[in-house]
Amino acid sequence: MTYTNIDFRQAEAEKSILGAILLDDRVMDDLAIQLEPRDFSIRAHQILYTVMKHMHESDRAIDLVTLTDRLQTYGKLDQSGGVTYMTELASVVPTAQNARYYAEIVHRHALKRRIMDLGDQIKSIATEGEFSEEEDILQAIEKLSDSLRPAGNNELVSIADARQEYFDYLGKKDDLIHTGFPKFDEWMGGLGRGWLYILAARPSVGKTAKMLQMIQGIATQGKGQCLVWSQEMKRPQLFNRMLASLTGISANRLRLKNLTAGDMKHLQEGYDALEMLPISIADAKNVTIDEIRAVARQEKRKHGRIGAIFVDYLGIMNIQTKKGETRAQAIGEVTKAAKRLAIEIDCPVILLCQMSREGKKAIKPSLEHLRESGSIEQDADVVEFLWEDPEDTDPGRDHMGAKVIQSVISKGRDVGVNEFRYAFKGWIQRFDEL
Repeated sequence: MTYTNIDFRQAEAEKSILGAILLDDRVMDDLAIQLEPRDFSIRAHQILYTVMKHMHESDRAIDLVTLTDRLQTYGKLDQSGGVTYMTELASVVPTAQNARYYAEIVHRHALKRRIMDLGDQIKSIATEGEFSEEEDILQAIEKLSDSLRPAGNNELVSIADARQEYFDYLGKKDDLIHTGFPKFDEWMGGLGRGWLYILAARPSVGKTAKMLQMIQGIATQGKGQCLVWSQEMKRPQLFNRMLASLTGISANRLRLKNLTAGDMKHLQEGYDALEMLPISIADAKNVTIDEIRAVARQEKRKHGRIGAIFVDYLGIMNIQTKKGETRAQAIGEVTKAAKRLAIEIDCPVILLCQMSREGKKAIKPSLEHLRESGSIEQDADVVEFLWEDPEDTDPGRDHMGAKVIQSVISKGRDVGVNEFRYAFKGWIQRFDEL
């Protein structure tokens, strides 16, 4: 294949990227974030990278055989250079280790091209455009400047071009994540990756205890590292609750450190089980959503996949209110960012939310109780309220001493609404389904 009006180094860097992907498709984890198809200057390379990106997003292996098959399916084999050219690409580089370096070269050249194109268009505006106001000129230039930004999700795709993407989606089983509560999981199927899940309740109803149980339930499935931000409790306090649930030793005795030799043996065994789980905990106060995002990105690079992100709780995060902005609006910006984080990291984000102590506790909570908390209702995929119904106090003979906590799923995007009953054994911080 010959190149015209294209920098030789750029062309070789593009070939090296495509060759590296064919050698080791794991490099697509980083490249998919770094590069867009439009960054490639050669049409055949744009086609190849676009198809590779679709295959990566569909969790399909990328090699010479699978790529050829996919290009034939799309009717793009000849436009991409054919089998001979792809075979040549596969032998361009001896290793995939330098793929990120090649990507930087390609992206840098792509940005230069877009800047030069922008300059030509601005020059055309200055010499040929007819504008009555200075503001019109500035708006026209601003629109042109948008072309320098990553295309991201703003790319418009026709229904015809989206066909294969849709059927790839149908053929891929959703990676739903079970919580460890069987009845709930059977009904919902599990938490979806990219979901924002709100767990709300008044104080002292058991939000943190249920969160800790969910963490352990998710962590046992091998779905990835679970990341936990605890702003109210330090790690030892969390471990007290988790070990109380695991061992049956009273949480109050753990708090007072009133323990026997037998207790210590059980605690050692319980901790042995806990430390095998992929759970990482931060107990810093006043965290921002930006700090959570930065750490989550690092952890995803480190572990490859994140099972879930938990934040306890929304109301005590460091939420900056801009001039002229209400507290509710500022919280709304955080929940929007949390939803974007769930999509970016490809995991559920479980955000705890404390309802006000005010109001009648005898009234079943509903979405209207979140109206003063920003755009939680709009941003969340699922909203669960924990509620102690004063008229529902009998957990049954098998759960004597426990109090009944009702779980009200007031919003479930694609799954609907439902209610569940739990026996909450506060002395060991455990929820049992009824």
